[in-house]
Amino acid sequence: MNAPVTLGISSLAHVLGEPCDVAETAPSYVDDPDRVIRWGYRTFHRAAPGVGQTRMAADAARKALDAAGLRPSDIDYLVVADSGVPEYLNWDASAAVARELELGTTPTLLATQGCASAVTALQQIAGLMAVRDDIERVLLVAVHRVSETHINRMRNNTCLGSDGAAAAVVQRGHGRLRWLATDQIVDPRYVDFFRVEYGGSAAPAGDNLEVDQMALVHRHFRREPEQLAQFVKDVDHQVAAVVERACRRAGVSSSEIRRLIYLNDNQHSLAGVAKATGVPLERTNAELAAELSHVGCADQLMCLSVYDSRDELAPGDLVALAGLSGGMQWFCTLVRV
Repeated sequence: MNAPVTLGISSLAHVLGEPCDVAETAPSYVDDPDRVIRWGYRTFHRAAPGVGQTRMAADAARKALDAAGLRPSDIDYLVVADSGVPEYLNWDASAAVARELELGTTPTLLATQGCASAVTALQQIAGLMAVRDDIERVLLVAVHRVSETHINRMRNNTCLGSDGAAAAVVQRGHGRLRWLATDQIVDPRYVDFFRVEYGGSAAPAGDNLEVDQMALVHRHFRREPEQLAQFVKDVDHQVAAVVERACRRAGVSSSEIRRLIYLNDNQHSLAGVAKATGVPLERTNAELAAELSHVGCADQLMCLSVYDSRDELAPGDLVALAGLSGGMQWFCTLVRV
């Protein structure tokens, strides 16, 4: 299937918080540090005090613009994906980033669909370009910062949370890192998993750090424990299914995938994803995940940025940007180097 519009990524950039050694810092976050260490992460990144999503997003965006030789006035649209607790409620983070970048009246879009926000935004950008012939360049920025008032970065799930941002200049007609297709699978039965329990209008007050998210997942299946085992098995199978769906949509075979960039999950989970998809573990982001930890919706663009900066992407390579997010949903975008 031919895409309705040709677009590719003309530049990539990323920023990270200060590196922290997992083994050294885990005891300050959890009572059972060995559990976290077994996940296989070596380093996570923590933003300096006072550095929020807006600043990190703007810093990554400026680096991407510089890499492309562009000025803010060259951008026709800004898309900001933010998977963390927002800096303020009832507030448009995309407009805040636009203000930092001095984009003037450039239109913006804020994507807040958890860890899927940035990868699926490439399809939204394709849609924008398909219906708006005046849009030539879109600046896509993905940012994640763990709010340690709301979330314990080592206890929220089985990923270790990191702070950082990645940015991409997406350009109409650009042939490198060309978008081919995007697909999603959503199972809304599990929409309540891993949510921030308190602080919204449904439950304004409460201590989020006292909430055991994994215990809530187990409680969901308490009457049918066999379904918990099936759910765990289905997580990897759904990743494989959404990758296959994206390949069919793009008219390519999944056997062509040279690199699978999944979310920066723990090493056990990444091994399961590699097995389910048939992509060798060494062609996934497993090694990079141990170095970066989970930067929310920025994972895939950040890994792509790192691989590109290291000249580890060969012309013609088919790259799958895939993952799992709250909702729950599985997603995949294919790009051709």
